[in-house]
Amino acid sequence: MNKKALIAMSGGVDSSVAALLMQQQGYECIGCIMQLTDLPEEFRGSTDPVADARAVADTLGIPLKVLDLRKEFREIIIEDFIRCYRSARTPNPCIECNRCIKFGALLDYALSLGCDTLATGHYVCRQKDPETGLYMLKKASDPTKDQSYFLYSLTQEQLRHVEFPLSTYSKTKVRSLAEAHGLITARKSDSQDICFVPGGDYAAIIKANDDAPPLPGEVVDTSGRVLGTHKGLLHYTIGQRKGLGISAPEPLYVTGLEPETNRVILGSNEDLFRWECTVSRVTWALGSMPASDPATGYIRCMAKARYRHTEQPASLVPLGSDTFRLIFDEPVRALTPGQSAVFYKDDRVLGGGIID
Repeated sequence: MNKKALIAMSGGVDSSVAALLMQQQGYECIGCIMQLTDLPEEFRGSTDPVADARAVADTLGIPLKVLDLRKEFREIIIEDFIRCYRSARTPNPCIECNRCIKFGALLDYALSLGCDTLATGHYVCRQKDPETGLYMLKKASDPTKDQSYFLYSLTQEQLRHVEFPLSTYSKTKVRSLAEAHGLITARKSDSQDICFVPGGDYAAIIKANDDAPPLPGEVVDTSGRVLGTHKGLLHYTIGQRKGLGISAPEPLYVTGLEPETNRVILGSNEDLFRWECTVSRVTWALGSMPASDPATGYIRCMAKARYRHTEQPASLVPLGSDTFRLIFDEPVRALTPGQSAVFYKDDRVLGGGIID
């Protein structure tokens, strides 16, 4: 009997080719697209992802299911997104969605259907260590598409039931495969936005989902001198330069947000660089903390403080069971509360957590 796989389909080319590859590997495939939001019309994209996913499923001759997760997505992802911005943090909802929705509720659904695995179109590699039997999460072969940063929090139980068929593929190869097999998504452009914030206007989404008006406050420089007035902390993030509404002879950047005083702090680009930060809610890909240096007690790693950041050599100093002091060998620009810091050794994910 063939193994069964539920394919997480989004209406994009990556998940379409993931379905194709799983089918070619002999799996009995079931497509599934998640219904996550009821966006107002002005926030919707120009194409219908369900229609595109259905067209791909029809081409491959597999069934397509639509799983309604709107309630879970609102309670877990959107409400947390709003809370973070209201408290002057910059969240990464894709990480939480992967942990709780895609590899949580969707994986549970796959197993309830009797599927052996959940396959997705992520560019990341999962390998089983033959000596320990544990699953390692590693970078994809194509460094320009690697998405391991977004999946650092997956547990061993989740990794046991997932497949990432695009781990060794480039985007060019994925598109050529889609075109060769007549998939309607072959030339569909990639989404650059958070799925529920098309256009990147997160402030508009927050206003549409939260009645509390943003509170204006003072804009100050690093010495505390008042420069002007801001329109609410939710409109700002660390490192921001545009949309500040402050004229100055030199470029100014958001270097700090103070929810307790409702102030936005501006400084120079040099003021954005920090040596260290505190990281909480740390999880480890292998289920336990890696060995520390016996001489220092530190865990050496390469750390990435944002998805688009380059990894930097760093040390982790335990402060508690899941809280660490992350000290970089060189100062890092725009360490941002609410974003995730992800730790690597070579091409393997060690773990990660939330920057406080």
